[in-house]
Amino acid sequence: MLMNGQVMTSVPSPAGHPHGIVAAAVYRDGRRVADIAIEDAAQWAKRPGHVVWIGLYEPSDELLRQAQVQFGLHDLAIEDAAKAHQRPKIEQYGESLFIVARTAEMISGRIVFGETHLFVGRGFVVSVRHGASVSYADVRKRCEATPAALTHGEDYILYAILDFIVDNYMPVLETIRSDVEDLEDRVVTTTLKQSEIEHLYTMRRDLLRLKQSIVPLVEVCRRLEHADLVAIDAAMQPHFRDVTDHVRRVQEEIDAMREVLAFAFEANLMAGQAQQNVISRKLAAWAAILAVPTAIAGIYGMNFESMPELRWRYGYLAVLVLIALICTTLFWRFKKAGWLSDGE
Repeated sequence: MLMNGQVMTSVPSPAGHPHGIVAAAVYRDGRRVADIAIEDAAQWAKRPGHVVWIGLYEPSDELLRQAQVQFGLHDLAIEDAAKAHQRPKIEQYGESLFIVARTAEMISGRIVFGETHLFVGRGFVVSVRHGASVSYADVRKRCEATPAALTHGEDYILYAILDFIVDNYMPVLETIRSDVEDLEDRVVTTTLKQSEIEHLYTMRRDLLRLKQSIVPLVEVCRRLEHADLVAIDAAMQPHFRDVTDHVRRVQEEIDAMREVLAFAFEANLMAGQAQQNVISRKLAAWAAILAVPTAIAGIYGMNFESMPELRWRYGYLAVLVLIALICTTLFWRFKKAGWLSDGE
């Protein structure tokens, strides 16, 4: 599947979970109270001090409509969440937020993109994952292991998910960095093959797409940090600033690697041109050397009766010696000038 020109594939559902509800639980004072059915989510979310956290993976339209009914989600947000073709953004619908973030994984040597849609409101968080994405089970475990932080409720859950998404860009970048360094080493010592040049171009294109996926998260986190939408707990605002810093660091890494790949491409191009110049000089030098016997043989093949040394007994040998002497001299001069060597 193509997502705004980017590769997006369907991946197997999380281990042990079919497509649909991955997890649904309610928390109070940072501790898990119970696993719940989505039909009971609203009554739990309305209780003071309780937060419902539901994780969905490529849910059906029916399941999304159930979530809409439970939390009063806007029709436009539900329509967006049903289709994985959204750019990263943050929108406010009434008392709830709708956030879109891009995810990325390395699959078969290529960056494969997915999406996570987040519904956040007073007393609830609903995450909807599409395409390539690491399971958020680790996020849930990490939050449950720090009940003091989880007491911040939906604000902390939102931060934890966004931070997890950004952190998971790093393994992708590390894999690409390894390939970039290999290409960088090779381009210094040898001319790249056609397949390596294609791989270089593919990496630059994938890095550009990754950059386009994460840069909008800066604006998302900025708005959460300054709380110009719904009220965000003041204690949580520095956390979103931290996510912004992580996003910018990833962006800098991407820019640095794209710069290295651009240099590698230019260096390979210059190396190819230098190699062509060496070959051209060699051909020109040998052409000049071979032109001597060709010219002399052409002159003596014109069948005139009066020609220098034509009837001399040693004329043939003298011409051969002259040809050898001129060719040797030319060879020595070209060799000295570096036109017949593989040097720089």
